[in-house]
Amino acid sequence: MILSPRNGGILLGVVFFAAVLLVKPIGVSTQFVILDGMIWDLFAPEVVVVDETAKSGYASPNAYLDKSGGSYAKNVANPLNYSFVFVIAMMAGALVSALLRGGVGREERTMPAVWRANFGDSPAKRYAAVFVAGFIVLFGARLAGGCTSGHMMSGMMQTALSGYVFAAGAFLAAIPVALILFRKEA
Repeated sequence: MILSPRNGGILLGVVFFAAVLLVKPIGVSTQFVILDGMIWDLFAPEVVVVDETAKSGYASPNAYLDKSGGSYAKNVANPLNYSFVFVIAMMAGALVSALLRGGVGREERTMPAVWRANFGDSPAKRYAAVFVAGFIVLFGARLAGGCTSGHMMSGMMQTALSGYVFAAGAFLAAIPVALILFRKEA
């Protein structure tokens, strides 16, 4: 079953509203930092320490993980929190969706016709481009202090001016880039 854009948008709005109402606004990019911290902590356990004087009860010699009274350090030490589980659930949901649509790995699903028309049919080229694009987006999200779900979607829903500014900037950048990269139609 494929949702129509209208029904998908309504469902997404309901999920965001419920998240803000019941727990907190949705944001995802910070959890990649938490995952990095968890991996780092496996090899250097001193990266997160219990600190009774810290607001969160945890601290880190790394300034980034020590932000907000050690709240990032706390999330590294205790990753089964709402935000981290939310990110895992998003990935699981994407997998379930792909399986319900007929599976993953089929070329027509992993390489859209518009990509083929503009860049050819090399899977390696497609995966390299997706990896680089994902890296740039995640780097930009951390540089901006949040991602599209946090700044734009949750921010706009809470009528934060920064959310509207971020949305305008995202579309002002995305539309010309898409028009330049995908000149040929499928």
